[in-house]
Amino acid sequence: MTSFVVRPARTGDVRGILEMLDPWVQRRILLGKEPVTLFESVQEFVVAEAEGRLIGCGALHVMWEDLGEIRTLIVVEDWLQHGVGGAIVARLEENARALGLSRLFCLTFEVDFFTRRGFAPIGEQVVDSDVYSQMLRSPDEGVAEFLDLAHVKPNTLGNTRMLKQL
Repeated sequence: MTSFVVRPARTGDVRGILEMLDPWVQRRILLGKEPVTLFESVQEFVVAEAEGRLIGCGALHVMWEDLGEIRTLIVVEDWLQHGVGGAIVARLEENARALGLSRLFCLTFEVDFFTRRGFAPIGEQVVDSDVYSQMLRSPDEGVAEFLDLAHVKPNTLGNTRMLKQL
């Protein structure tokens, strides 16, 4: 395998991110995203690139003062098991620390992958009641998934909610 780099995403990467996302949406592993949503959040993404080809991506979404979420973590099939996912997560953790975050959340089927990187499954209440009531006001589906709200449960079946202290 050739080497790869992880870099901040650019607007020109959005179509490639959508292409990487589509097979996982078809398998009902990840939720689909509209192009406009990806353009609006492109600054949250990093991409992995090898010889001009996008081979992976991931996003860091700030949820609260100390809390972020890793979302849309994808590695293309022929680059699985080559360190791409780990490199993307490491870069997102650097970004999280730079923003002042101390905890990272993820909702995943890849429990072993995230466990190896210091994440652990979480229970119901991981923020205090005041923060919980503030976060309830967010229209973001990821926040609803973090809070484990009933209306998102059909989307999260089989996923594990995990958290890491940075």
